[in-house]
Amino acid sequence: MNIALIGYGKMGHMIETICKERGHNIVCIIDVDNQQDFDSPEFASADVAIEFTSPTAAYANYLRAFKAGVKVVSGSTGWMKDHADDVKRMCKEEGKTLFWASNFSIGVAIFSAVNRYLARIMNSFPQYDVRMEETHHIHKLDAPSGTAITLAEEIIDDLDRKKEWVKGVQRHADGTVTGTNDVPVDELPIESIRRDEVPGIHSIVYDSDADAITITHDAHSRKGFALGAVLAAEYTKDHEGLLTTSDLFKF
Repeated sequence: MNIALIGYGKMGHMIETICKERGHNIVCIIDVDNQQDFDSPEFASADVAIEFTSPTAAYANYLRAFKAGVKVVSGSTGWMKDHADDVKRMCKEEGKTLFWASNFSIGVAIFSAVNRYLARIMNSFPQYDVRMEETHHIHKLDAPSGTAITLAEEIIDDLDRKKEWVKGVQRHADGTVTGTNDVPVDELPIESIRRDEVPGIHSIVYDSDADAITITHDAHSRKGFALGAVLAAEYTKDHEGLLTTSDLFKF
């Protein structure tokens, strides 16, 4: 299949490698210095565009890809607060296609399924309080991570005693610390840590006076994210609408 890349940082380079390994053609690569190529015939020839950029650029990238008639797979986070309703409308009413996930890792998809199952069990054991921690590289702009927010929302859906997630302690790349994990009992705090070049670590802790249960996903590299994005592109080629990892991974 023909694939366009939007964003050509470390993730874009790894996605390019995996696309070629799986026999796909990279027909167009768009980065900050060649935005005019959204209007090129090469970009329009793509079956799917894979987009990994920034929270401020993602939504505009979707619009330009949709205008060219190109489906989008995106792992960019931080845009949904302002633009989710509009994107949902375009996919439902205007025939646009976006496969969006906060994390494309197959391991994270499995971790998410375990998270949902554990939350359903813990709904019957109120002696366990729950908190979350996510750690990422110092270049990540948003906090909490999109993956952490998705995991937290899954917990809230199945754990009656938690009503919303909130920012907990924030350990910034410059060494400063802000925020607190001391929150009302019906809130789920997410602690965020920014250090080194960590690809991504997410931990969920259920703690009681008697013991604690912790589940963790620790990414060794970006390769798992990149492979998942390419698998999503292969799926998106033959599907339409607003798609997620629950469509791709049936568990």
